Amino acid sequence: MSDLPLERSAGPIRVVVIEDDADIRGALELLISGTPGYTCGGAFGDCESALAALVPGGNGHPDDGAVPTPDPDDASGAAAARGRAKDLLDVVLMDIELPGIDGIEGVRRLRARFPDLDVIMLTVHEDDRSVFDSLCAGACGYLVKTTPAPRILAAIEEVHRGGAPMSPAIARMVAGSFQRGAESPLTARETEILQQLCAGKSYKMIANELYISQETVHSHLKNIYRKLEVNSKTEAMAKAYRERWV
Repeated sequence: MSDLPLERSAGPIRVVVIEDDADIRGALELLISGTPGYTCGGAFGDCESALAALVPGGNGHPDDGAVPTPDPDDASGAAAARGRAKDLLDVVLMDIELPGIDGIEGVRRLRARFPDLDVIMLTVHEDDRSVFDSLCAGACGYLVKTTPAPRILAAIEEVHRGGAPMSPAIARMVAGSFQRGAESPLTARETEILQQLCAGKSYKMIANELYISQETVHSHLKNIYRKLEVNSKTEAMAKAYRERWV
């Protein structure tokens, strides 16, 4: 199926698909557009085409280098650029193995320009390097392509609400890698919350399971970010994994 132009709308969760397999791309587009509460804002066969549509003034080619950033002296222009992606879409479904710019680099470029963008990796790769490179790049969720259609839709809604959806095997891999070390800067409660995030739980689910308020969850997360010197839950998960702090 050919690439679709992005158009503005309001209401349903807007999803962009970046997948080089035309059959899979078309099936995802039909699934999303055919389900109430969701709409497919674009379907692309490579990151270059997606970046050209989403990044103002950027064509996304590998020799372009980093995604251009707004002029720091132009506050209104910077604000408009930061808001552009969220005007066009809410969630990106991203494959990893793509022609040209791969999915991990694609996530890195999109998140560098639009830090609040939600990206779910949808891939055949289940190795720990692919998973944690994706998380380090800024992916908010990770699903394998054998994931049933209803679960893909649920994951889109979950990440849109602040969760970190993962396929069960991926969640076990992430959680299993979190062996707390003697030099961990995190408290037991902070470690527990970070492990819950790695299992794909939303803030509300964590609060319910730990019998604490969502405000308390957010307070712990602020402490985690400060101690690990990161700015997002995916960066916290990736750093904790690399250092084996939790």
